[in-house]
Amino acid sequence: MQLFYAPDIDNETNEFVFDKEESKHIVKVLRKLEGSILHITNGKGFLFICEIFLASEKKCVVKINESQFTEARKYSIHMVVAPTKMNDRYEWFLEKAAEIGVDEITPIICDHSERKIIKTERFDKILISAMKQSNQMYLPVLNEPIKLTDFLSKEISGQKFIAHCEETDKVELKDRIKTQKNYTLLIGPEGDFSTNEINKALANGYLPVALGNTRLRTETAAIVGCHTFVLANN
Repeated sequence: MQLFYAPDIDNETNEFVFDKEESKHIVKVLRKLEGSILHITNGKGFLFICEIFLASEKKCVVKINESQFTEARKYSIHMVVAPTKMNDRYEWFLEKAAEIGVDEITPIICDHSERKIIKTERFDKILISAMKQSNQMYLPVLNEPIKLTDFLSKEISGQKFIAHCEETDKVELKDRIKTQKNYTLLIGPEGDFSTNEINKALANGYLPVALGNTRLRTETAAIVGCHTFVLANN
């Protein structure tokens, strides 16, 4: 199934007009004709089965024949991840996490962050593309970057974890997970969290966890954590 994304469609919509760029792609590149069936999601759980009734490169119009709703999972994954030195590595994380099934992502600025300014212009497009490619009906929420100290002051429900590299007592993440809960996992920058940040997280109820026996890059650790949550609930 080839999936399209239209955030403004809801269960009351009868027809939809694609913008010029998407219309050209549908008609000229995909060679869709009047009568062709398209599948569209609004990223909020709905799948719409639509039929093209005007196939123009400038204006492709579909009528909605049927809608299906997918219930959200009984657990959620919130990955709170420091930016990587190279922006493309963070983009890789976003893509793979969306494919695996992340629900929410928050970039955090830490004491040891080499990158303090995050350019998020491409991030939304990457998440949308990954959602469509993996045939999912929910678009992950991407929050604005925030300082870790400010994030730790927020009220967070569910299980809260921090993965750091200091030699302290830690339990494997897979052994900490209680199924069908809301999960939040903090992943630090290449230079790890500072000792002060770790202590603040622990004081705010975050449990220290390990992600295996090897030292992982930031983006790799984030993917391992995200996948561990999904596997624990399958």
